[in-house]
Amino acid sequence: MTKPASRDQLASMIDHAVLSPEATIDDLIAGCELVRRLDVGCVCVRPCDVADVAARLSDTSVAVGTVVGFPHGSAVTAVKAAEARQAIADGADELDMVLNIGALRSGRIDYVRDDIAAVVAVAGGKIVKVILECCYLDRDQKMAACEAAVEAGASFVKTSTGTAPGGATVEDVALLRSQVPDNVGVKAAGGIRTLADALAMIEAGATRIGASATESILAEL
Repeated sequence: MTKPASRDQLASMIDHAVLSPEATIDDLIAGCELVRRLDVGCVCVRPCDVADVAARLSDTSVAVGTVVGFPHGSAVTAVKAAEARQAIADGADELDMVLNIGALRSGRIDYVRDDIAAVVAVAGGKIVKVILECCYLDRDQKMAACEAAVEAGASFVKTSTGTAPGGATVEDVALLRSQVPDNVGVKAAGGIRTLADALAMIEAGATRIGASATESILAEL
Protein backbone atom coordinates (compact mmCIF):
# COMPACT_ATOMS: atom_id res chain seq x y z
CA MET A 1 0.00 0.00 0.00
CA THR A 2 1.38 3.40 -1.00
CA LYS A 3 1.73 5.89 1.83
CA PRO A 4 -0.54 8.94 1.58
CA ALA A 5 1.13 11.80 -0.25
CA SER A 6 -0.52 14.59 1.71
CA ARG A 7 -2.43 15.51 4.84
CA ASP A 8 -5.65 15.70 2.81
CA GLN A 9 -5.13 12.20 1.43
CA LEU A 10 -4.55 10.78 4.90
CA ALA A 11 -7.58 12.67 6.26
CA SER A 12 -9.74 11.05 3.59
CA MET A 13 -8.67 7.62 4.86
CA ILE A 14 -9.64 8.27 8.48
CA ASP A 15 -12.87 7.23 10.18
CA HIS A 16 -12.99 9.57 13.17
CA ALA A 17 -14.65 7.76 16.09
CA VAL A 18 -17.01 9.32 18.62
CA LEU A 19 -18.18 6.08 20.20
CA SER A 20 -17.46 6.39 23.91
CA PRO A 21 -20.54 5.42 25.95
CA GLU A 22 -20.08 8.50 28.12
CA ALA A 23 -19.83 10.96 25.20
CA THR A 24 -22.10 13.97 25.65
CA ILE A 25 -23.85 16.15 23.09
CA ASP A 26 -20.97 18.61 23.47
CA ASP A 27 -18.53 15.84 22.57
CA LEU A 28 -20.63 15.02 19.53
CA ILE A 29 -20.76 18.64 18.38
CA ALA A 30 -16.99 18.94 18.84
CA GLY A 31 -16.50 15.79 16.77
CA CYS A 32 -18.67 17.19 13.98
CA GLU A 33 -16.75 20.46 14.00
CA LEU A 34 -13.45 18.57 13.86
CA VAL A 35 -14.35 16.38 10.88
CA ARG A 36 -15.80 19.38 9.06
CA ARG A 37 -12.67 21.46 9.66
CA LEU A 38 -10.22 18.67 8.76
CA ASP A 39 -12.35 17.26 5.91
CA VAL A 40 -12.07 13.74 7.31
CA GLY A 41 -13.44 10.90 5.21
CA CYS A 42 -15.95 9.55 7.72
CA VAL A 43 -17.18 10.05 11.26
CA CYS A 44 -18.32 6.94 13.14
CA VAL A 45 -20.85 7.58 15.90
CA ARG A 46 -23.21 5.66 18.15
CA PRO A 47 -26.52 4.56 16.58
CA CYS A 48 -28.50 7.00 18.73
CA ASP A 49 -26.47 9.88 17.29
CA VAL A 50 -26.78 9.14 13.56
CA ALA A 51 -29.76 11.33 12.74
CA ASP A 52 -28.31 14.33 14.58
CA VAL A 53 -24.86 13.95 13.02
CA ALA A 54 -26.25 13.38 9.53
CA ALA A 55 -28.17 16.65 9.83
CA ARG A 56 -25.14 18.54 11.16
CA LEU A 57 -22.90 17.30 8.34
CA SER A 58 -25.42 17.34 5.47
CA ASP A 59 -23.57 20.17 3.72
CA THR A 60 -20.19 18.38 3.82
CA SER A 61 -18.61 15.44 2.01
CA VAL A 62 -17.98 13.63 5.32
CA ALA A 63 -19.64 10.21 5.37
CA VAL A 64 -21.64 9.27 8.46
CA GLY A 65 -20.93 5.83 9.84
CA THR A 66 -22.27 3.90 12.79
CA VAL A 67 -21.92 0.53 14.48
CA VAL A 68 -24.05 -2.62 14.42
CA GLY A 69 -23.90 -5.37 17.04
CA PHE A 70 -21.35 -3.27 18.91
CA PRO A 71 -19.15 -4.08 20.70
CA HIS A 72 -19.56 -7.84 21.26
CA GLY A 73 -21.30 -9.05 18.09
CA SER A 74 -23.62 -11.30 20.05
CA ALA A 75 -27.03 -9.89 19.10
CA VAL A 76 -29.20 -12.23 17.05
CA THR A 77 -29.12 -11.67 13.30
CA ALA A 78 -32.61 -10.15 13.15
CA VAL A 79 -31.61 -7.52 15.69
CA LYS A 80 -28.45 -6.66 13.77
CA ALA A 81 -30.48 -6.31 10.58
CA ALA A 82 -32.97 -4.08 12.39
CA GLU A 83 -30.13 -1.93 13.74
CA ALA A 84 -28.74 -1.58 10.23
CA ARG A 85 -32.13 -0.72 8.75
CA GLN A 86 -32.76 1.98 11.36
CA ALA A 87 -29.26 3.43 10.95
CA ILE A 88 -29.73 3.81 7.22
CA ALA A 89 -33.15 5.36 7.71
CA ASP A 90 -31.51 7.86 10.08
CA GLY A 91 -28.93 8.81 7.46
CA ALA A 92 -25.97 6.47 7.90
CA ASP A 93 -23.72 6.00 4.86
CA GLU A 94 -21.54 3.25 6.35
CA LEU A 95 -22.01 0.42 8.85
CA ASP A 96 -19.31 -1.18 11.00
CA MET A 97 -20.75 -4.48 12.23
CA VAL A 98 -19.21 -6.87 14.73
CA LEU A 99 -19.38 -10.48 13.59
CA ASN A 100 -20.48 -13.14 16.07
CA ILE A 101 -17.14 -13.84 17.76
CA GLY A 102 -18.34 -16.82 19.75
CA ALA A 103 -19.87 -18.45 16.70
CA LEU A 104 -16.66 -17.96 14.77
CA ARG A 105 -14.55 -19.46 17.55
CA SER A 106 -16.98 -22.38 17.66
CA GLY A 107 -16.44 -23.12 13.97
CA ARG A 108 -19.96 -22.03 12.98
CA ILE A 109 -18.75 -20.34 9.80
CA ASP A 110 -22.06 -20.64 7.95
CA TYR A 111 -23.79 -18.77 10.80
CA VAL A 112 -21.15 -16.05 10.74
CA ARG A 113 -21.45 -15.66 6.97
CA ASP A 114 -25.25 -15.53 7.04
CA ASP A 115 -25.18 -13.03 9.93
CA ILE A 116 -23.01 -10.70 7.87
CA ALA A 117 -25.04 -11.28 4.72
CA ALA A 118 -28.24 -10.21 6.49
CA VAL A 119 -26.72 -6.82 7.31
CA VAL A 120 -25.26 -6.46 3.81
CA ALA A 121 -28.70 -7.15 2.34
CA VAL A 122 -30.34 -4.47 4.48
CA ALA A 123 -27.53 -2.02 3.65
CA GLY A 124 -28.65 -1.95 0.03
CA GLY A 125 -25.24 -1.23 -1.42
CA LYS A 126 -23.95 1.02 1.35
CA ILE A 127 -20.53 0.22 2.80
CA VAL A 128 -20.46 -2.58 5.38
CA LYS A 129 -17.27 -3.14 7.37
CA VAL A 130 -17.00 -6.39 9.31
CA ILE A 131 -15.18 -6.16 12.65
CA LEU A 132 -13.31 -9.37 13.48
CA GLU A 133 -11.99 -8.40 16.94
CA CYS A 134 -8.68 -10.06 16.09
CA CYS A 135 -7.30 -10.21 19.62
CA TYR A 136 -9.77 -13.01 20.39
CA LEU A 137 -8.96 -15.06 17.27
CA ASP A 138 -6.18 -17.33 16.10
CA ARG A 139 -4.76 -17.16 12.60
CA ASP A 140 -7.09 -19.77 11.13
CA GLN A 141 -10.13 -18.05 12.64
CA LYS A 142 -9.07 -14.69 11.19
CA MET A 143 -8.68 -16.28 7.77
CA ALA A 144 -12.08 -17.98 8.04
CA ALA A 145 -13.66 -14.68 9.09
CA CYS A 146 -12.23 -12.94 6.04
CA GLU A 147 -13.59 -15.66 3.77
CA ALA A 148 -17.04 -15.41 5.36
CA ALA A 149 -17.07 -11.61 5.05
CA VAL A 150 -16.10 -11.74 1.38
CA GLU A 151 -18.69 -14.41 0.61
CA ALA A 152 -21.34 -12.34 2.39
CA GLY A 153 -20.59 -9.30 0.24
CA ALA A 154 -18.91 -7.06 2.82
CA SER A 155 -17.01 -3.98 1.67
CA PHE A 156 -14.26 -4.12 4.33
CA VAL A 157 -12.80 -6.30 7.02
CA LYS A 158 -11.75 -4.49 10.18
CA THR A 159 -9.34 -5.47 12.91
CA SER A 160 -10.98 -4.33 16.13
CA THR A 161 -13.69 -2.41 17.94
CA GLY A 162 -11.22 -0.52 20.09
CA THR A 163 -12.97 -1.77 23.23
CA ALA A 164 -11.29 -5.17 23.61
CA PRO A 165 -7.94 -5.90 25.33
CA GLY A 166 -6.04 -5.66 22.04
CA GLY A 167 -6.31 -3.36 19.01
CA ALA A 168 -4.86 -3.21 15.53
CA THR A 169 -1.47 -4.74 14.79
CA VAL A 170 0.64 -4.55 11.67
CA GLU A 171 0.66 -8.35 11.53
CA ASP A 172 -3.13 -8.59 11.59
CA VAL A 173 -3.54 -5.90 8.95
CA ALA A 174 -1.10 -7.71 6.67
CA LEU A 175 -2.91 -11.01 7.20
CA LEU A 176 -6.32 -9.53 6.49
CA ARG A 177 -4.99 -7.81 3.37
CA SER A 178 -3.63 -11.14 2.12
CA GLN A 179 -6.99 -12.84 2.65
CA VAL A 180 -9.36 -10.49 0.83
CA PRO A 181 -9.47 -9.41 -2.83
CA ASP A 182 -8.41 -5.97 -3.98
CA ASN A 183 -12.00 -4.72 -4.10
CA VAL A 184 -12.44 -5.37 -0.36
CA GLY A 185 -10.84 -2.85 1.96
CA VAL A 186 -9.02 -3.35 5.25
CA LYS A 187 -9.72 -1.03 8.17
CA ALA A 188 -7.23 -0.84 11.03
CA ALA A 189 -8.71 0.36 14.30
CA GLY A 190 -7.89 0.21 17.98
CA GLY A 191 -4.92 1.94 19.57
CA ILE A 192 -3.87 4.04 16.57
CA ARG A 193 -2.80 7.30 18.22
CA THR A 194 0.19 8.64 16.26
CA LEU A 195 1.14 9.36 12.67
CA ALA A 196 3.70 6.55 12.86
CA ASP A 197 0.96 4.13 13.94
CA ALA A 198 -1.28 5.16 11.05
CA LEU A 199 1.47 4.99 8.43
CA ALA A 200 2.58 1.56 9.64
CA MET A 201 -0.96 0.25 9.22
CA ILE A 202 -1.26 1.76 5.75
CA GLU A 203 2.10 0.29 4.75
CA ALA A 204 0.82 -3.12 5.89
CA GLY A 205 -2.25 -2.80 3.67
CA ALA A 206 -4.89 -0.76 5.52
CA THR A 207 -7.12 1.38 3.32
CA ARG A 208 -9.00 2.98 6.23
CA ILE A 209 -7.84 4.03 9.68
CA GLY A 210 -10.19 4.18 12.64
CA ALA A 211 -9.04 6.70 15.24
CA SER A 212 -10.16 9.16 17.87
CA ALA A 213 -6.78 10.95 17.95
CA THR A 214 -7.44 12.27 14.45
CA GLU A 215 -6.41 15.86 15.02
CA SER A 216 -3.04 15.03 16.57
CA ILE A 217 -2.29 12.41 13.90
CA LEU A 218 -2.94 14.91 11.10
CA ALA A 219 -1.08 17.68 12.94
CA GLU A 220 2.05 15.51 12.88
CA LEU A 221 1.86 15.31 9.10
